[in-house]
Amino acid sequence: MKILVTGAAGFIGFFATRLLAEKGHHVVGLDNINDYYDPELKFGRLRELGIDRGSAETFGQETESSTLTNVAFVRLNLEDREELRALFERHSFDAVCHLAAQAGVRYSLENPEAYIDSNIVGFLNILENCRHCGIGHLVYASSSSVYGQNEKIPFETTDRVDHPISLYAATKKSNELMAHTYSHLYGFATTGLRFFTVYGPWGRPDMALFLFTRAILEGRPIQVFNNGEQERDFTYIDDIAEGVVRVLEDDLSGRRDHREKYKLYNIGNGSPVKLMDFIEAIEKHTGKTAIREMLPAQPGDVTRTWADTGGLQKDYGYRAGSDLDDGIGKFVDWYVNYYS
Repeated sequence: MKILVTGAAGFIGFFATRLLAEKGHHVVGLDNINDYYDPELKFGRLRELGIDRGSAETFGQETESSTLTNVAFVRLNLEDREELRALFERHSFDAVCHLAAQAGVRYSLENPEAYIDSNIVGFLNILENCRHCGIGHLVYASSSSVYGQNEKIPFETTDRVDHPISLYAATKKSNELMAHTYSHLYGFATTGLRFFTVYGPWGRPDMALFLFTRAILEGRPIQVFNNGEQERDFTYIDDIAEGVVRVLEDDLSGRRDHREKYKLYNIGNGSPVKLMDFIEAIEKHTGKTAIREMLPAQPGDVTRTWADTGGLQKDYGYRAGSDLDDGIGKFVDWYVNYYS
């Protein structure tokens, strides 16, 4: 298949692109390489895909990978309707994997406009191009943040998610509603994946594993919010990429009825981990003890996440299998090597 992957220089997008290429699919990656976090890390991921930095820096210039014959990349903003339409018209995509978004719960309190531009306007532009260019299947990233302060556990996709507690969560819930509308009106399949806390090598610098590892290795305090009384359904990046690709490879034979065109799944490990246990695993693999600064909960934070992944297990045979201790060890090894 020929697949458009948006957010290809991002954490999940990079791993999804690489796995799709390994499986023989032709991938066109798209990213605007913004400075929400260090662009050098994004260019580093692209380098791993064989994408020349000089070409990747130029907006609108499509570049073939030097190492992967079935991968290309173009730098574009999702809000650029004309360039995005030209890309869709230039390629006859079989499916779209939409992973690009303005991420981060806390940053949405500081810069709400970025979330509307990317997550709402950008998503509308993706939907419109899927509609007009005959895309059969749109797989897109949602988030566990839509569950807000849901006290019922584990979280199920049938739970009500009417009370988001951050603008980021609100934009992700909006994406699900928009996808439902387009599937209903225009008949193409949309599949939303509610990602639970993703970690692993090449991860985002604003995520806890990256922040904690850096601070511990540098001998600086780590900020432990909600006094450590948090639990997260941490999911290793390889498991996430495998789930995304399984859904993309669906031949949709079981989704011919209009009521089956819209699907929504949790994708996670299926078992929460206490934040303090998570920190202890980092200490083990760095060989250093963390200096812990215990702080109250931050606006937009939730206390616990726990994914019911029964839907993906039933429909795709998906089950996350990575061990947390092993995954953290792989991240620490990557971090030390990358920043050495």
